Amino acid sequence: MRKQNLKAWLYLLPALVFLGVFMVYPLVDVLIYSMEQGYNSASGISYGVGLYNYSYVLHDPYFLQAIKNTFIIVIITVPLSTALALLISLGLNSIKKLKDLFQTLFFLPYVTNTLAVGLVFMIMFKKTPYSEGFINLLLKLVGIAPIDFIEGPYWAKMFVMCFYTIWVVLPFKILILTSALASVDEVYYKAARIDGTSRFRQFTAITLPMISPMIFYLIITGFIGAFKAYSDEVAIFGTDLNSAGMNTIVGYVYDMLYGDSGGYPSYASAAALILFAIVFTITIINLLISKKTSIK
Repeated sequence: MRKQNLKAWLYLLPALVFLGVFMVYPLVDVLIYSMEQGYNSASGISYGVGLYNYSYVLHDPYFLQAIKNTFIIVIITVPLSTALALLISLGLNSIKKLKDLFQTLFFLPYVTNTLAVGLVFMIMFKKTPYSEGFINLLLKLVGIAPIDFIEGPYWAKMFVMCFYTIWVVLPFKILILTSALASVDEVYYKAARIDGTSRFRQFTAITLPMISPMIFYLIITGFIGAFKAYSDEVAIFGTDLNSAGMNTIVGYVYDMLYGDSGGYPSYASAAALILFAIVFTITIINLLISKKTSIK
């Protein structure tokens, strides 16, 4: 028995070493940096140990704006993208002959580079001295005045950001939900039709309970992915996200490390751990809700 345990630990050793070097050590290092007051990577000097970095970050207007932007993106895009993906998946599941073709078409944006898609969105929405943009041309047709979506009001920029985020994450969610719907046993639906059960009742009593694990999986991963948003914003609004008022928490961490105000890993570490705490808390809440729902 001891030999078997030793053998098992030897098999696990490479994975444990990998996790220790690339996950545990960086997390401990970030925690240490976050407690060092006034640490600057250029001088390598700190002035003490404490919670000053957390206080600084939580009172920084740029960080507060980044939190606001991130939460708006999360609250709007995660439920909307999941609901749209479910509706589209139900539609695809009802199409038998062209199902594979439409699945491929919906999945194409997922395999396209996000920066390239972001540049296309910027061109579509951007208002220039030479062109008002494709979207504004469409708005003109219905009598709506042109809007500067890229450099204009905050709500317009946030609309573009949410629209783009939903567009990017939708294909993956459609693929997962379509597969989940295909795995539901047809026997349940046949029995429901024999009993004269309506389609809506079939959806609420059979489809939703059967695919609920996948829905909760997409919600949890959607929250985590939305909280990590950064490259999407850069693709549309450029690298100076603070000036555009569209920075995110991850963008703030990057700026503190490498941006114009960079060189302060202590502030970046504090912001990163705050983000970790937010994501961890929301993930636990989602898991508890999903557990209670599955028990019922």
